[in-house]
Amino acid sequence: MTLASLRATFTPFLIWWRLVNRETLQADLIAGLTGAVIVLPQGVAFAMIAGMPPEYGLYTAIMPAIVAAMFGSSYHLISGPTTAISIVVFSTLSPLAEPGSMEFVRLAFTLTIIAGLFQLTLGLAKLGTLINFVSHTVVIGFTAGAAILIATSQMKHFFGVKVPSGSSFIYTWIELIEQMPHANLYVVTVALLTLVVAIIFKIYQPKWPGMLIAMVAGSICAYLMGAEEHHIKLVGSLPAQLPPLSIPAWQFSFETWKNLVSGGLAVAMLGLVEAVSISRSVAARSQQRIDGNQEFIGQGLANIVGSFFSSYASSGSFTRTGVNYTAGARTPMSAVFAAVSLALILLLIAPLTAYLPIPAMAGILLLVAYNLIDIKHIKKILQVSSQETAVLITTLFATLFLDLEFAIYVGVMLSLGLYLRRTSRPLVVTLAPDWDEIQHPLVDTSTKKLEECPQMRIVRLDGSLFFGSISQLGDFFTSHGLHRPNQQHVLLMGKAINFVDLAGAEFLEQEAARFKASGGGLYLTNLKPKVTEEAEKIGLTHHVEVFEHQSEAIQAIFLRMDKQRCRVCDKRVLFECESIPKAKT
Repeated sequence: MTLASLRATFTPFLIWWRLVNRETLQADLIAGLTGAVIVLPQGVAFAMIAGMPPEYGLYTAIMPAIVAAMFGSSYHLISGPTTAISIVVFSTLSPLAEPGSMEFVRLAFTLTIIAGLFQLTLGLAKLGTLINFVSHTVVIGFTAGAAILIATSQMKHFFGVKVPSGSSFIYTWIELIEQMPHANLYVVTVALLTLVVAIIFKIYQPKWPGMLIAMVAGSICAYLMGAEEHHIKLVGSLPAQLPPLSIPAWQFSFETWKNLVSGGLAVAMLGLVEAVSISRSVAARSQQRIDGNQEFIGQGLANIVGSFFSSYASSGSFTRTGVNYTAGARTPMSAVFAAVSLALILLLIAPLTAYLPIPAMAGILLLVAYNLIDIKHIKKILQVSSQETAVLITTLFATLFLDLEFAIYVGVMLSLGLYLRRTSRPLVVTLAPDWDEIQHPLVDTSTKKLEECPQMRIVRLDGSLFFGSISQLGDFFTSHGLHRPNQQHVLLMGKAINFVDLAGAEFLEQEAARFKASGGGLYLTNLKPKVTEEAEKIGLTHHVEVFEHQSEAIQAIFLRMDKQRCRVCDKRVLFECESIPKAKT
């Protein structure tokens, strides 16, 4: 790694700092203040999902947001606690420690630094493009499943019934149905009022901090009804302090480490998918170029540093990033202002959280869960592709019924499988000259009925020649031998071939030898310069004739054809056919 690339990797803020001026600072300050207000209810809610004490959700929105903004590539991405990451943290750690306990918190810090190290390593190794192989369908399916799990986990708080923490999806619903007759109507009233107020503001005043106002309404309702008297649980007062220093714990058993490393990798992958997807989504509107590797590094450093400042695993937040962009943010300084503003707010209003009812948080989280389900894209997937539908449903059910980290792995494997299936099934198109056009171009015979040369077949391979695609190409040659035995010469047009590996080269060598043994041949033309260079390196050109231009290839093949057959042929589809006189009848 050169000195220039090192500087760009670890000081990316020097690149955008020259954009900062009085005008951008003013815009970023307004956007930052707006984001700080938005994160207040979200931070507490996400901490509850993660099984962490409420204040840690707000701590996670401070230091990681600053570090990710300074070392990432996006001008608008806001990092902090997220729903999906929070639920993975809970599912990973709840079997190891009691949620909310200090042991659980210490495990969360360790999980965070492990995830950060994974992310930083992937970024330094320039593997940011790996995220491109996780399909959007998998992300939609996982997010929808996570949303259902979030809503399920909050039902006991919404109705005021008791369900053991860490229960499975099915068991939780069985318990909820059995205990529904014992629901606390006072708790339901607070939760329902909060949910209704939040929905009203979302529909009619979307720019207002509707969730914050809804929580205030729920708190007033609980206070007026007498929270303690009617068993309405309260969040309790948050400590009015900045994030304290913390030290991740390392003295664990082998079994604990196995769970932490597995969960850390799942958190890392999910966090990177979230952050890069959100960055690219906003960049599409802001016309900014996103560097996936730099985002990996930014997220990795944010989690590593955050673990020492009382933060659990963080990633990019779609809600806060969207608010940040809509509010007029111009540079990453908006994330810094948002974090600093949140710290000041935390110092000033922390005691007021003592009046915040947990049922109100449950109402807010139900709305958050609903917003996570991308109904529009789910409908489109169901209508357009049965293959994508299968991936969506598989990911969704894996999220509901498997441990979440394994559900993420299932999603990644499905994405890779889908990608490999598509790349390993290249399209082989048969071509023929179109004499209705002046230049007589080669045209796909499936789109227009054209005559082919009885001795030569011209085909185009739309894909690459590698170990995964030779099976599909082998099927084509087998079918050709069975149905077109007289077309002993095959010209393969390679302008759509992007690369050739050793397995692909060996396959073509074998086919070329087989065609030659039957009196014909296999030929290549129109290869890209880079592919030609690869073919020469692996020795393909020693066994298969490669021509630079198709006209040159057709002329060479024509010279090897059976001229007696040409004389009695009535097709005459090539220019060269005119040089052969027709046999007298």
